[in-house]
Amino acid sequence: MRAPDGRSSARRRAALAAVLPLVLALSVGPAGAECLRGANVAGAEFGDLPGVHAKTYIYPSRETLAYLRAKGMNAVRLPFRWERLQPRLNAPLADSELALIDETVATATGMGLTVILDPHNYAKYRGTHIGEGAVPTSAFADFWGRLAARYKGREDVVFLLMNEPSNISARDWLPSVNAAIAAIREAGADNLVMVPGTIWTGASHWFDDQPGGSNAEVLKGVVDPVDRYIFDVHQYMDDDFSGTKTACSRVDDAMTAIERLTGWLEETGTAAFLGEFGGHARPDCYEGLVRMVGYLNDRPDVWAGWAIWAAGDWWGEYPLSVQPEDGLDRPQMVAISRLIARRTPAEKACPALARP
Repeated sequence: MRAPDGRSSARRRAALAAVLPLVLALSVGPAGAECLRGANVAGAEFGDLPGVHAKTYIYPSRETLAYLRAKGMNAVRLPFRWERLQPRLNAPLADSELALIDETVATATGMGLTVILDPHNYAKYRGTHIGEGAVPTSAFADFWGRLAARYKGREDVVFLLMNEPSNISARDWLPSVNAAIAAIREAGADNLVMVPGTIWTGASHWFDDQPGGSNAEVLKGVVDPVDRYIFDVHQYMDDDFSGTKTACSRVDDAMTAIERLTGWLEETGTAAFLGEFGGHARPDCYEGLVRMVGYLNDRPDVWAGWAIWAAGDWWGEYPLSVQPEDGLDRPQMVAISRLIARRTPAEKACPALARP
């Protein structure tokens, strides 16, 4: 997916303008070449470890998945805990947890939803960063080799390596990325892989200085034998881009960050997916959601889609929830509703997901 001739961003945009209609018509990839537009389905990452299913954590119900599909979505990002799926490093995956994931994947894909598997661990296992002491990079690779073997060869299952690596430098994260990808490919899986950056993989932090280099510098070193990966990026719109504040006071800054990252994707010949974004039920957030989704929809050459944060059966009054309440859509879902379903072949096609 990298541009082989290293041409400039300006030249690439000019060339794209000339050939985009043909590319849109011919591109192939997951979900029938359609860019992935959907929601996170939270719940399986909830609670303390080990937890008890249906008491302290929950996988999405059939009703939740059917609701998202009925809204025109074609993908869900499925967070879960690495420790529940693999209670001991370098050991077989837990049958009971794997069965819950299998059931969710079968239900979702049976409805036409692509499932993005998301170990929601912030680059840690039981509190220790990957690559440190008791959690070597090889253990992370072992985990992904086992999970990839389970779902290999499926266009409707995507492998997101990790949710929001934090408090780890890009330099220290890259070896784990490459080891996991190597293990996935060695397992015989050619599935699409999503690679997160560090600093919570925020677009607003992509170019931040770090020891050893920024995400923008270091992640040029991602190695995939089949060159079938994209970057997983997150972006919220509140004061500190965390999604924890009420007001969406930095919509312009968030859009500037996404636009700058878009330029980097063009220059490096790569693509990305906005795996988390969202906002409270208030007009400034609705405006931001519409601007963000509209921008991503308009750039299927480098943006493979998006997943809003978040649906989930146990959210209750959580302010960023897009789970329906008493049979009614949440206002955030109403705000983006007309931007979800793509109807024409040109709208559905997704060069960012095309096989190399």
